[in-house]
Amino acid sequence: MKTALSIAGTDPSGGAGISADLKTMTMNGVFAMSAITAVVAQNTTGVREIAEMPPSFLGAQIDAVFEDIRPDAVKIGMVATSGLIEIIAERLKFWQAKNIVVDPVMVATSGGRLISEEAVDTLKKCLLPLAAVATPNIPEAEILSGITIQSEADIETAAGRIGDACGCAGLLKGGHNINDANDFLYAGKTGAWFRGKRIDNPNTHGTGCTLSSAIAANLAKGFDLPAAIRRSKDYLSGALGAMLNLGHGRGPMQHNFNLEGEFAKGAE
Repeated sequence: MKTALSIAGTDPSGGAGISADLKTMTMNGVFAMSAITAVVAQNTTGVREIAEMPPSFLGAQIDAVFEDIRPDAVKIGMVATSGLIEIIAERLKFWQAKNIVVDPVMVATSGGRLISEEAVDTLKKCLLPLAAVATPNIPEAEILSGITIQSEADIETAAGRIGDACGCAGLLKGGHNINDANDFLYAGKTGAWFRGKRIDNPNTHGTGCTLSSAIAANLAKGFDLPAAIRRSKDYLSGALGAMLNLGHGRGPMQHNFNLEGEFAKGAE
């Protein structure tokens, strides 16, 4: 079995962050591991408090994984400060990590701010250049590219700016009232659209975590980047389409689904 490491924050409600990552990686057929960047008091409606890990302790977590069970892919989610970003980059370079997927989490689906302003430049300088692909949504891509995104042409321009500036492929996720669910991949000076259908489901908490973790899992299994993206979009669409309803109707959507979006054996 291939292995994947998630480096991200927690979510006690189970729908985003490490919780989403571990479930998604498992359902996509890899052995999932984690290193915690922060303990977050949040649920499907908002972020209340964030307690960051000391950078040295985060580094120790990453070392503990790599020296024992080397990951075939690494997904990086919420990293709130420059010190944490720098230690992640340092340790991943030391271990020569492969198949790195960076989900540059800056604002939660509920609207809560999850990263400091000064950490954005550190992310662009230290972490994104190590990535096989970065997966920003539109608000995040606006911050990273410095342009306002109001059309599909803007999406293409922003993805190109991020990819060229940071030296990595960029999958700019659509939605946010610009298109149905169409994502644009910029890689190696070329671009391609991955078309999807918007699903009318209020359970959107953790969708970005789920997609990026599925991409990491599929890269770990040896799929190339376009195939990993397509498989991951199919997985997420199947989960959303099944209309799982939890909590206040805005809960996580990736529980108990296999790649085809069907309920797994043993699911309630």
